[in-house]
Amino acid sequence: MSNPVNYKIWTMCMIQNGDKVLLLDRQHDDFKGYLPPGGKVEFPESIVESAIREVKEETGLEVSNLIYKGLYEYVNPANRDRYMIFNYITSDFKGEFLEDGPEGKAVWVSIEDADHLPMQESVRRRFPLFFQEGTFEIQVVWNHAENKEGRVFINKT
Repeated sequence: MSNPVNYKIWTMCMIQNGDKVLLLDRQHDDFKGYLPPGGKVEFPESIVESAIREVKEETGLEVSNLIYKGLYEYVNPANRDRYMIFNYITSDFKGEFLEDGPEGKAVWVSIEDADHLPMQESVRRRFPLFFQEGTFEIQVVWNHAENKEGRVFINKT
């Protein structure tokens, strides 16, 4: 019997309001920095339902009319792990912000200024792709022996 692959599916949803986007100032665990809301897809919900739920849980906002922007994935061949992050953008939202969201304070940031904020490399790499025409697919192969990113494949359509 072969060793099965461990699939983990996540979402990320960029919320745009004119020239600003909503980012979470996340300051806990190993994933610190500014990032759009998102999280793990719970079985058996759909990927879009997960993105909508995660935005609500993390910001208090209700989003709709999500537009698929692309797939970002990490593959670790040594551990047989594959993390797939489905990325969306929307400008349709309503509701009130949570005062103290579980993943960090929600803040509106100009798209231009976001480049100067602390972000994980995975978020920074795809950030501009949310605002370009078409979709993207990014695959990062983890170099397990050196504990760092290895090959990065980027495809834009």
